[in-house]
Amino acid sequence: MASTYTPLGIELMATGENAGTWGTKTNANLNLVEQLAGGFKTLSIAGGAQTTALTVADGALTGTAQARMIEFTGSISGSQIVTIPNDVVNFYILKNSTSGSQTVQFKYATGSGATFTFATGNKGTALLFASGNPDTTNPKIIEIQTGGDVVDDTSPQLGGNLDTNDFNIAFDDAHGIIDENGNEQLIFQTTGSAVNQFDMTNAATGNAPSISATGGDTNIDVAIIPKGSGETKIGTGAAAATLTSSGAHDLTLDTNSGTNSGVITITDGANGDITLTPNGTGDVVASADTVKVGDSGAAAVLTSNGAGTLTVTTGGATDLILNTNSGTDSGVIQITDAANGNIAVTPNGSGNIVLDGLTFPNADGSADTFLKTNGSGTLSFAEVSGGTSWQAVKTSNFTAAAGEGYFINTTGGVITMTLPSSPTIGDEVSFVDYAGTFDSNTMTVGRNSEKINGATADLTVSVERAANTLVYTDGTQGWLLKNK
Repeated sequence: MASTYTPLGIELMATGENAGTWGTKTNANLNLVEQLAGGFKTLSIAGGAQTTALTVADGALTGTAQARMIEFTGSISGSQIVTIPNDVVNFYILKNSTSGSQTVQFKYATGSGATFTFATGNKGTALLFASGNPDTTNPKIIEIQTGGDVVDDTSPQLGGNLDTNDFNIAFDDAHGIIDENGNEQLIFQTTGSAVNQFDMTNAATGNAPSISATGGDTNIDVAIIPKGSGETKIGTGAAAATLTSSGAHDLTLDTNSGTNSGVITITDGANGDITLTPNGTGDVVASADTVKVGDSGAAAVLTSNGAGTLTVTTGGATDLILNTNSGTDSGVIQITDAANGNIAVTPNGSGNIVLDGLTFPNADGSADTFLKTNGSGTLSFAEVSGGTSWQAVKTSNFTAAAGEGYFINTTGGVITMTLPSSPTIGDEVSFVDYAGTFDSNTMTVGRNSEKINGATADLTVSVERAANTLVYTDGTQGWLLKNK
Protein backbone atom coordinates (compact mmCIF):
# COMPACT_ATOMS: atom_id res chain seq x y z
CA MET A 1 0.00 0.00 0.00
CA ALA A 2 1.45 3.38 -1.01
CA SER A 3 2.04 6.28 1.44
CA THR A 4 -0.60 9.02 1.89
CA TYR A 5 -0.33 12.68 3.02
CA THR A 6 -2.14 14.85 5.56
CA PRO A 7 -3.73 18.15 4.44
CA LEU A 8 -0.56 19.88 5.72
CA GLY A 9 1.78 17.63 3.71
CA ILE A 10 3.01 15.14 6.37
CA GLU A 11 3.64 11.71 4.83
CA LEU A 12 1.77 8.75 6.34
CA MET A 13 3.86 5.71 5.38
CA ALA A 14 2.18 2.34 4.93
CA THR A 15 3.50 -0.81 6.59
CA GLY A 16 6.28 -2.34 4.57
CA GLU A 17 6.69 0.70 2.32
CA ASN A 18 9.72 2.93 1.79
CA ALA A 19 12.32 0.35 2.79
CA GLY A 20 15.67 2.04 3.22
CA THR A 21 14.14 5.59 3.12
CA TRP A 22 12.33 5.69 6.44
CA GLY A 23 15.03 7.84 8.00
CA THR A 24 14.90 10.42 5.21
CA LYS A 25 11.11 10.52 5.13
CA THR A 26 10.85 10.60 8.91
CA ASN A 27 13.25 13.53 9.05
CA ALA A 28 11.19 15.35 6.38
CA ASN A 29 8.07 14.79 8.45
CA LEU A 30 9.81 16.05 11.58
CA ASN A 31 10.91 19.17 9.70
CA LEU A 32 7.33 19.75 8.64
CA VAL A 33 6.14 19.26 12.22
CA GLU A 34 8.73 21.78 13.35
CA GLN A 35 7.58 24.23 10.66
CA LEU A 36 3.96 23.79 11.72
CA ALA A 37 4.89 24.23 15.38
CA GLY A 38 7.00 27.35 15.09
CA GLY A 39 7.98 28.05 11.51
CA PHE A 40 8.02 31.56 10.03
CA LYS A 41 7.46 32.70 6.44
CA THR A 42 7.20 36.09 4.76
CA LEU A 43 4.80 36.42 1.86
CA SER A 44 4.63 39.44 -0.43
CA ILE A 45 1.11 40.29 -1.54
CA ALA A 46 2.06 43.59 -3.20
CA GLY A 47 -0.15 45.02 -5.93
CA GLY A 48 -3.71 45.92 -6.61
CA ALA A 49 -6.84 44.01 -5.59
CA GLN A 50 -6.12 40.30 -5.88
CA THR A 51 -6.39 36.83 -4.30
CA THR A 52 -3.27 34.95 -3.16
CA ALA A 53 -3.64 31.22 -2.48
CA LEU A 54 -1.42 29.66 0.21
CA THR A 55 -0.13 26.22 -0.86
CA VAL A 56 0.78 22.89 0.76
CA ALA A 57 3.77 20.86 -0.56
CA ASP A 58 3.51 17.16 0.35
CA GLY A 59 6.60 16.04 2.24
CA ALA A 60 8.43 19.34 1.63
CA LEU A 61 8.93 22.73 3.31
CA THR A 62 8.21 24.75 0.17
CA GLY A 63 4.48 25.24 0.80
CA THR A 64 3.29 28.70 1.94
CA ALA A 65 0.51 27.40 4.23
CA GLN A 66 2.80 25.17 6.34
CA ALA A 67 4.26 27.80 8.73
CA ARG A 68 2.95 28.72 12.16
CA MET A 69 3.57 32.45 11.60
CA ILE A 70 3.16 34.24 8.27
CA GLU A 71 4.07 37.90 7.71
CA PHE A 72 2.38 39.68 4.80
CA THR A 73 4.58 42.30 3.13
CA GLY A 74 4.60 44.60 0.13
CA SER A 75 2.84 47.81 -0.95
CA ILE A 76 -0.84 47.19 -1.63
CA SER A 77 -3.09 49.51 -3.60
CA GLY A 78 -6.25 47.40 -3.48
CA SER A 79 -8.09 45.00 -1.19
CA GLN A 80 -6.24 41.73 -0.68
CA ILE A 81 -7.59 38.18 -0.14
CA VAL A 82 -5.36 35.36 1.12
CA THR A 83 -6.78 31.78 1.04
CA ILE A 84 -5.83 28.39 2.43
CA PRO A 85 -6.99 24.96 1.20
CA ASN A 86 -10.37 23.87 2.59
CA ASP A 87 -8.98 20.74 4.28
CA VAL A 88 -6.32 22.56 6.38
CA VAL A 89 -6.77 22.57 10.16
CA ASN A 90 -4.13 24.70 11.87
CA PHE A 91 -3.27 27.57 14.20
CA TYR A 92 -1.89 30.66 12.45
CA ILE A 93 -0.15 33.79 13.69
CA LEU A 94 -0.56 36.44 10.99
CA LYS A 95 1.22 39.80 10.92
CA ASN A 96 0.17 42.56 8.52
CA SER A 97 3.32 44.46 7.54
CA THR A 98 2.00 45.76 4.23
CA SER A 99 2.06 49.44 3.32
CA GLY A 100 -1.01 51.16 2.00
CA SER A 101 -4.49 51.73 3.46
CA GLN A 102 -6.25 48.59 2.24
CA THR A 103 -7.95 45.61 3.87
CA VAL A 104 -6.32 42.15 4.00
CA GLN A 105 -8.79 39.23 4.33
CA PHE A 106 -7.77 35.71 5.42
CA LYS A 107 -10.20 32.87 4.51
CA TYR A 108 -10.67 29.39 3.16
CA ALA A 109 -10.50 28.92 -0.59
CA THR A 110 -14.23 28.17 -0.87
CA GLY A 111 -17.35 28.12 1.26
CA SER A 112 -19.26 30.64 3.30
CA GLY A 113 -17.58 30.08 6.66
CA ALA A 114 -16.33 32.94 8.86
CA THR A 115 -13.27 34.92 7.76
CA PHE A 116 -10.79 37.33 9.37
CA THR A 117 -9.91 40.77 7.98
CA PHE A 118 -7.21 43.27 8.85
CA ALA A 119 -9.15 46.53 8.68
CA THR A 120 -7.82 49.53 6.78
CA GLY A 121 -4.89 50.92 8.73
CA ASN A 122 -4.61 47.85 11.01
CA LYS A 123 -0.96 46.82 10.85
CA GLY A 124 -1.15 44.51 13.82
CA THR A 125 -0.96 40.80 14.57
CA ALA A 126 -3.73 38.20 14.81
CA LEU A 127 -3.89 34.67 16.33
CA LEU A 128 -6.27 32.52 14.29
CA PHE A 129 -7.59 28.98 14.29
CA ALA A 130 -8.44 27.48 10.92
CA SER A 131 -11.11 25.00 11.96
CA GLY A 132 -11.61 23.03 8.74
CA ASN A 133 -14.80 21.04 8.41
CA PRO A 134 -15.52 17.35 8.23
CA ASP A 135 -16.84 17.79 4.72
CA THR A 136 -14.53 20.75 3.97
CA THR A 137 -17.58 22.58 2.61
CA ASN A 138 -17.79 25.67 4.86
CA PRO A 139 -14.72 25.75 7.09
CA LYS A 140 -14.27 28.90 9.16
CA ILE A 141 -11.53 31.14 10.53
CA ILE A 142 -11.78 31.83 14.28
CA GLU A 143 -9.91 34.74 15.91
CA ILE A 144 -8.41 33.93 19.30
CA GLN A 145 -8.46 36.90 21.70
CA THR A 146 -5.12 37.13 23.48
CA GLY A 147 -5.44 40.30 25.51
CA GLY A 148 -2.39 41.74 23.79
CA ASP A 149 -2.22 45.00 21.82
CA VAL A 150 -5.57 46.76 21.59
CA VAL A 151 -4.90 47.39 17.90
CA ASP A 152 -5.40 43.68 17.27
CA ASP A 153 -8.96 43.84 18.66
CA THR A 154 -11.48 45.85 16.68
CA SER A 155 -13.87 46.01 19.67
CA PRO A 156 -11.79 45.68 22.87
CA GLN A 157 -13.49 45.70 26.26
CA LEU A 158 -12.15 46.32 29.75
CA GLY A 159 -12.76 44.01 32.62
CA GLY A 160 -11.64 46.63 35.13
CA ASN A 161 -10.03 50.02 35.43
CA LEU A 162 -7.36 50.97 32.89
CA ASP A 163 -4.19 51.82 34.79
CA THR A 164 -1.74 53.84 32.65
CA ASN A 165 1.14 52.80 34.96
CA ASP A 166 2.86 56.23 34.76
CA PHE A 167 2.37 56.37 31.00
CA ASN A 168 0.08 58.50 28.83
CA ILE A 169 -2.77 57.79 26.44
CA ALA A 170 -1.85 59.16 23.01
CA PHE A 171 -4.62 60.42 20.73
CA ASP A 172 -4.16 61.02 17.03
CA ASP A 173 -5.11 64.48 15.76
CA ALA A 174 -8.90 65.03 15.59
CA HIS A 175 -9.58 61.82 17.57
CA GLY A 176 -10.70 61.29 21.11
CA ILE A 177 -13.51 59.69 23.12
CA ILE A 178 -16.87 58.47 21.80
CA ASP A 179 -20.01 57.44 23.66
CA GLU A 180 -21.57 53.98 23.74
CA ASN A 181 -23.53 54.85 20.61
CA GLY A 182 -20.37 55.60 18.66
CA ASN A 183 -20.93 59.38 18.70
CA GLU A 184 -18.02 61.74 19.27
CA GLN A 185 -17.97 63.10 22.81
CA LEU A 186 -14.50 64.62 23.27
CA ILE A 187 -12.13 65.35 20.37
CA PHE A 188 -8.47 66.32 20.78
CA GLN A 189 -6.65 68.56 18.29
CA THR A 190 -2.87 68.38 18.27
CA THR A 191 -0.17 71.04 17.89
CA GLY A 192 3.25 69.82 16.84
CA SER A 193 5.18 72.32 18.97
CA ALA A 194 2.80 72.41 21.94
CA VAL A 195 4.22 73.44 25.34
CA ASN A 196 0.99 74.43 27.12
CA GLN A 197 -1.91 72.22 28.15
CA PHE A 198 -4.85 71.73 30.52
CA ASP A 199 -4.50 70.31 34.02
CA MET A 200 -7.70 68.77 35.44
CA THR A 201 -7.82 68.26 39.22
CA ASN A 202 -10.57 66.63 41.26
CA ALA A 203 -11.45 67.86 44.74
CA ALA A 204 -12.37 66.72 48.21
CA THR A 205 -15.67 67.56 49.91
CA GLY A 206 -16.35 71.28 50.07
CA ASN A 207 -13.94 72.15 47.28
CA ALA A 208 -14.34 72.67 43.55
CA PRO A 209 -12.60 70.59 40.87
CA SER A 210 -10.42 72.72 38.61
CA ILE A 211 -9.37 73.02 34.98
CA SER A 212 -6.08 74.93 34.82
CA ALA A 213 -3.84 76.10 32.01
CA THR A 214 -0.30 74.84 32.60
CA GLY A 215 2.85 74.47 30.58
CA GLY A 216 6.11 76.09 29.62
CA ASP A 217 4.92 79.70 29.29
CA THR A 218 4.74 82.01 32.30
CA ASN A 219 1.30 83.45 31.50
CA ILE A 220 -1.21 81.25 29.65
CA ASP A 221 -4.72 82.23 28.55
CA VAL A 222 -7.70 79.86 28.54
CA ALA A 223 -9.72 80.11 25.32
CA ILE A 224 -13.37 78.97 25.21
CA ILE A 225 -14.45 79.21 21.58
CA PRO A 226 -18.10 78.63 20.56
CA LYS A 227 -18.82 77.60 16.96
CA GLY A 228 -20.14 80.30 14.65
CA SER A 229 -22.56 82.60 16.51
CA GLY A 230 -22.89 80.16 19.42
CA GLU A 231 -22.78 81.43 23.00
CA THR A 232 -20.72 80.51 26.04
CA LYS A 233 -23.07 79.62 28.91
CA ILE A 234 -22.46 78.92 32.59
CA GLY A 235 -24.77 77.33 35.14
CA THR A 236 -27.44 74.66 34.80
CA GLY A 237 -30.32 76.96 33.95
CA ALA A 238 -32.14 75.84 37.08
CA ALA A 239 -30.61 78.50 39.35
CA ALA A 240 -28.67 81.76 39.26
CA ALA A 241 -25.18 81.48 37.78
CA THR A 242 -22.24 83.26 39.38
CA LEU A 243 -18.95 84.21 37.71
CA THR A 244 -16.36 85.16 40.33
CA SER A 245 -12.61 85.57 40.75
CA SER A 246 -10.49 83.29 42.92
CA GLY A 247 -9.30 85.09 46.02
CA ALA A 248 -9.00 88.85 46.56
CA HIS A 249 -8.52 89.75 42.92
CA ASP A 250 -10.37 91.72 40.26
CA LEU A 251 -12.77 90.22 37.71
CA THR A 252 -12.03 91.81 34.33
CA LEU A 253 -14.12 91.62 31.15
CA ASP A 254 -12.43 92.92 28.02
CA THR A 255 -12.51 92.51 24.25
CA ASN A 256 -9.31 90.71 23.19
CA SER A 257 -7.40 92.39 26.06
CA GLY A 258 -7.96 95.78 24.49
CA THR A 259 -6.07 94.76 21.32
CA ASN A 260 -9.04 94.88 18.95
CA SER A 261 -12.17 96.97 19.00
CA GLY A 262 -15.29 95.46 20.45
CA VAL A 263 -18.25 96.14 22.71
CA ILE A 264 -18.95 94.54 26.08
CA THR A 265 -22.73 94.04 26.22
CA ILE A 266 -24.66 92.97 29.32
CA THR A 267 -28.22 92.05 28.32
CA ASP A 268 -30.96 91.17 30.77
CA GLY A 269 -33.75 88.73 30.25
CA ALA A 270 -37.20 89.86 29.14
CA ASN A 271 -37.84 93.18 30.96
CA GLY A 272 -35.34 92.23 33.67
CA ASP A 273 -33.13 94.63 35.61
CA ILE A 274 -29.33 94.71 35.54
CA THR A 275 -28.04 95.17 39.08
CA LEU A 276 -24.52 96.32 39.99
CA THR A 277 -24.16 95.76 43.73
CA PRO A 278 -20.80 96.48 45.41
CA ASN A 279 -19.96 94.68 48.62
CA GLY A 280 -20.22 96.67 51.84
CA THR A 281 -19.13 100.31 51.34
CA GLY A 282 -17.68 99.63 47.90
CA ASP A 283 -18.58 101.86 44.96
CA VAL A 284 -19.52 101.28 41.32
CA VAL A 285 -16.71 102.92 39.31
CA ALA A 286 -17.09 103.59 35.56
CA SER A 287 -13.53 104.43 34.49
CA ALA A 288 -14.20 105.99 31.10
CA ASP A 289 -14.03 109.45 29.56
CA THR A 290 -17.67 109.13 28.50
CA VAL A 291 -20.44 107.12 30.21
CA LYS A 292 -23.71 106.82 28.27
CA VAL A 293 -27.15 105.74 29.53
CA GLY A 294 -30.28 104.82 27.60
CA ASP A 295 -30.67 103.42 24.12
CA SER A 296 -30.26 105.42 20.95
CA GLY A 297 -33.93 105.97 20.31
CA ALA A 298 -35.54 106.97 23.59
CA ALA A 299 -35.09 109.31 26.53
CA ALA A 300 -32.70 108.13 29.22
CA VAL A 301 -33.50 108.34 32.93
CA LEU A 302 -31.01 108.28 35.80
CA THR A 303 -32.85 107.84 39.07
CA SER A 304 -32.29 106.69 42.63
CA ASN A 305 -33.33 103.22 43.71
CA GLY A 306 -36.20 103.86 46.08
CA ALA A 307 -36.65 106.92 48.29
CA GLY A 308 -32.97 107.68 48.78
CA THR A 309 -31.21 110.79 47.56
CA LEU A 310 -29.50 110.62 44.17
CA THR A 311 -26.09 112.26 44.39
CA VAL A 312 -23.84 112.93 41.41
CA THR A 313 -20.30 113.93 42.37
CA THR A 314 -16.79 113.99 40.92
CA GLY A 315 -13.81 112.11 42.26
CA GLY A 316 -11.35 114.73 43.46
CA ALA A 317 -11.01 118.43 42.62
CA THR A 318 -12.56 118.21 39.15
CA ASP A 319 -15.58 119.78 37.45
CA LEU A 320 -19.05 118.26 37.03
CA ILE A 321 -20.33 119.11 33.54
CA LEU A 322 -23.82 118.61 32.10
CA ASN A 323 -24.17 119.03 28.34
CA THR A 324 -26.22 117.74 25.39
CA ASN A 325 -23.93 115.59 23.25
CA SER A 326 -20.93 117.77 24.14
CA GLY A 327 -22.55 120.71 22.40
CA THR A 328 -22.45 118.94 19.02
CA ASP A 329 -26.21 118.64 18.57
CA SER A 330 -29.02 120.85 19.77
CA GLY A 331 -30.66 120.00 23.03
CA VAL A 332 -31.95 121.47 26.29
CA ILE A 333 -30.65 120.82 29.79
CA GLN A 334 -33.78 120.62 31.93
CA ILE A 335 -33.90 120.29 35.70
CA THR A 336 -37.40 119.50 36.97
CA ASP A 337 -38.33 119.41 40.65
CA ALA A 338 -40.82 117.15 42.29
CA ALA A 339 -44.34 118.42 42.90
CA ASN A 340 -44.01 121.97 44.27
CA GLY A 341 -40.40 121.30 45.25
CA ASN A 342 -37.53 123.75 45.12
CA ILE A 343 -34.44 123.46 42.93
CA ALA A 344 -31.45 124.36 45.08
CA VAL A 345 -28.04 125.20 43.59
CA THR A 346 -25.77 125.52 46.61
CA PRO A 347 -21.99 125.97 46.30
CA ASN A 348 -19.76 124.59 49.02
CA GLY A 349 -18.36 127.05 51.56
CA SER A 350 -17.28 130.32 49.96
CA GLY A 351 -17.82 129.06 46.43
CA ASN A 352 -19.91 130.98 43.91
CA ILE A 353 -22.50 130.09 41.29
CA VAL A 354 -21.17 130.72 37.79
CA LEU A 355 -23.71 130.79 34.94
CA ASP A 356 -22.39 131.22 31.38
CA GLY A 357 -19.21 132.85 32.68
CA LEU A 358 -21.00 135.21 35.11
CA THR A 359 -20.05 134.80 38.75
CA PHE A 360 -22.92 135.46 41.15
CA PRO A 361 -22.35 136.60 44.73
CA ASN A 362 -22.41 133.92 47.40
CA ALA A 363 -24.53 135.99 49.78
CA ASP A 364 -27.75 137.93 49.45
CA GLY A 365 -27.71 141.75 49.12
CA SER A 366 -29.75 144.26 51.01
CA ALA A 367 -33.33 145.15 50.12
CA ASP A 368 -33.96 146.98 46.83
CA THR A 369 -30.43 146.43 45.52
CA PHE A 370 -29.67 145.05 42.05
CA LEU A 371 -27.00 142.89 40.44
CA LYS A 372 -24.20 144.86 38.83
CA THR A 373 -21.36 143.54 36.65
CA ASN A 374 -17.79 144.76 36.78
CA GLY A 375 -17.41 144.10 33.06
CA SER A 376 -15.23 141.03 33.71
CA GLY A 377 -17.99 138.56 34.52
CA THR A 378 -18.32 139.22 38.27
CA LEU A 379 -21.74 140.29 39.58
CA SER A 380 -22.40 142.10 42.83
CA PHE A 381 -25.30 143.81 44.56
CA ALA A 382 -25.50 147.63 44.15
CA GLU A 383 -27.82 150.41 45.16
CA VAL A 384 -30.39 151.57 42.59
CA SER A 385 -29.35 155.17 41.76
CA GLY A 386 -31.05 155.60 38.37
CA GLY A 387 -29.54 156.80 35.07
CA THR A 388 -26.63 155.41 33.13
CA SER A 389 -23.77 153.51 34.78
CA TRP A 390 -20.71 155.30 33.44
CA GLN A 391 -17.48 153.42 32.94
CA ALA A 392 -13.83 154.37 32.92
CA VAL A 393 -12.34 155.97 29.82
CA LYS A 394 -11.97 153.57 26.85
CA THR A 395 -8.86 153.88 24.66
CA SER A 396 -9.26 150.70 22.57
CA ASN A 397 -11.95 148.56 20.94
CA PHE A 398 -14.55 147.11 23.33
CA THR A 399 -18.04 145.59 23.58
CA ALA A 400 -20.64 147.72 25.34
CA ALA A 401 -23.16 146.51 27.92
CA ALA A 402 -26.77 147.64 28.22
CA GLY A 403 -27.33 150.47 30.74
CA GLU A 404 -23.74 151.72 30.60
CA GLY A 405 -22.15 154.91 29.32
CA TYR A 406 -18.63 155.24 27.92
CA PHE A 407 -16.07 158.05 27.69
CA ILE A 408 -14.21 157.30 24.46
CA ASN A 409 -10.75 158.75 23.81
CA THR A 410 -9.68 158.41 20.15
CA THR A 411 -6.49 160.41 20.55
CA GLY A 412 -4.46 157.29 19.80
CA GLY A 413 -6.52 156.15 16.81
CA VAL A 414 -9.91 154.96 15.60
CA ILE A 415 -11.98 153.00 18.19
CA THR A 416 -14.88 150.58 17.58
CA MET A 417 -17.60 150.17 20.21
CA THR A 418 -19.54 146.94 19.54
CA LEU A 419 -23.15 146.98 20.70
CA PRO A 420 -24.43 144.23 23.06
CA SER A 421 -25.64 140.92 21.59
CA SER A 422 -29.25 139.73 21.98
CA PRO A 423 -30.60 143.10 23.19
CA THR A 424 -34.13 143.60 24.50
CA ILE A 425 -36.46 146.56 24.08
CA GLY A 426 -35.37 149.55 26.14
CA ASP A 427 -31.69 148.60 26.42
CA GLU A 428 -29.55 151.76 26.23
CA VAL A 429 -25.89 152.49 25.50
CA SER A 430 -24.40 156.02 25.79
CA PHE A 431 -21.07 157.45 24.60
CA VAL A 432 -19.18 160.80 24.79
CA ASP A 433 -16.20 162.13 22.79
CA TYR A 434 -13.79 162.35 25.73
CA ALA A 435 -10.95 164.30 24.07
CA GLY A 436 -12.82 166.06 21.26
CA THR A 437 -11.00 163.98 18.62
CA PHE A 438 -13.89 162.24 16.81
CA ASP A 439 -13.36 164.66 13.87
CA SER A 440 -9.78 163.46 13.34
CA ASN A 441 -10.06 159.85 14.61
CA THR A 442 -13.60 158.60 14.24
CA MET A 443 -15.53 156.33 16.58
CA THR A 444 -17.35 153.39 14.95
CA VAL A 445 -20.48 151.80 16.47
CA GLY A 446 -20.50 148.05 15.52
CA ARG A 447 -24.08 146.88 15.08
CA ASN A 448 -23.38 143.25 16.18
CA SER A 449 -25.93 141.68 13.76
CA GLU A 450 -28.65 144.19 14.74
CA LYS A 451 -29.76 147.24 12.70
CA ILE A 452 -28.90 150.84 13.56
CA ASN A 453 -31.55 153.40 12.67
CA GLY A 454 -33.20 150.72 10.51
CA ALA A 455 -30.03 150.13 8.42
CA THR A 456 -27.81 147.07 8.24
CA ALA A 457 -24.59 149.07 8.52
CA ASP A 458 -22.25 150.20 11.28
CA LEU A 459 -22.49 153.82 12.49
CA THR A 460 -19.48 156.15 12.07
CA VAL A 461 -19.31 159.18 14.44
CA SER A 462 -16.99 161.97 13.22
CA VAL A 463 -18.41 165.01 15.04
CA GLU A 464 -16.13 166.64 17.59
CA ARG A 465 -17.47 166.41 21.17
CA ALA A 466 -20.36 164.19 20.03
CA ALA A 467 -22.48 162.68 22.82
CA ASN A 468 -25.31 160.28 22.05
CA THR A 469 -27.48 157.52 23.46
CA LEU A 470 -28.67 154.46 21.49
CA VAL A 471 -31.85 152.69 22.61
CA TYR A 472 -32.97 149.29 21.27
CA THR A 473 -36.47 148.99 19.83
CA ASP A 474 -36.98 145.76 17.83
CA GLY A 475 -35.65 143.69 14.91
CA THR A 476 -37.10 146.11 12.33
CA GLN A 477 -35.39 149.37 13.41
CA GLY A 478 -32.84 147.99 15.80
CA TRP A 479 -30.85 150.63 17.75
CA LEU A 480 -32.13 154.21 17.46
CA LEU A 481 -30.26 157.43 18.35
CA LYS A 482 -32.00 159.42 21.06
CA ASN A 483 -29.90 162.54 20.40
CA LYS A 484 -28.72 163.52 16.94
